[in-house]
Amino acid sequence: MQQVWQQIWSGLTGASWLDQANLALGIAGVILMVRRSLWAFPVGLVAVSVQGVLFFHHRFYADAVLQGFFFGALTYGWWHWTHPRAGARELPVTVLGNRARVGLLVLGVVGTLLWAFGLRRYTDAVMPVRDAFIAVFSVIAQVLQARKQLDNWPCWLGVNAVAVSAYAVAGLHYTAFLYAVYFALALAGWREWARARNAAVVS
Repeated sequence: MQQVWQQIWSGLTGASWLDQANLALGIAGVILMVRRSLWAFPVGLVAVSVQGVLFFHHRFYADAVLQGFFFGALTYGWWHWTHPRAGARELPVTVLGNRARVGLLVLGVVGTLLWAFGLRRYTDAVMPVRDAFIAVFSVIAQVLQARKQLDNWPCWLGVNAVAVSAYAVAGLHYTAFLYAVYFALALAGWREWARARNAAVVS
């Protein structure tokens, strides 16, 4: 256990300036999103640009391509959040119906299998199934977040849980620690957005 914490500490103190910037921007962006702040979008746009460079360098290709999608989704989300219905002060938090949830789950599973097959066949990706799952379900979560739907947070919880497990097994304890932080922030986001939605319903 001591070795694990030593690796985490070494990662925090010995990472490159780009890794440090990625960490600071990523955490700041999620915290702002938890608070439903519009500042989450410009911070997020810079964060995904930095993360895309890092993922490509480390040969996590699905993750690298994913950052380009995130950039577009964040741009759309920024516009969408600032254009609520006429007379509304803020875009409300909404939830999916059960049919939509099942449909997205099926889409996510099929998308993961197809993406993993492509990664195995055409790239030297280190963890193709993990890459594919995180990529596909992150796409779903990001679209839901851009639409300000509460269901984005359980999607992020699933993505982060898989990432923590995969990186821990691979011995990348620093990276697993970072995704554990994102997991905790997703829990906070789910609670905060649920509270905001309940308050809007009551009022």
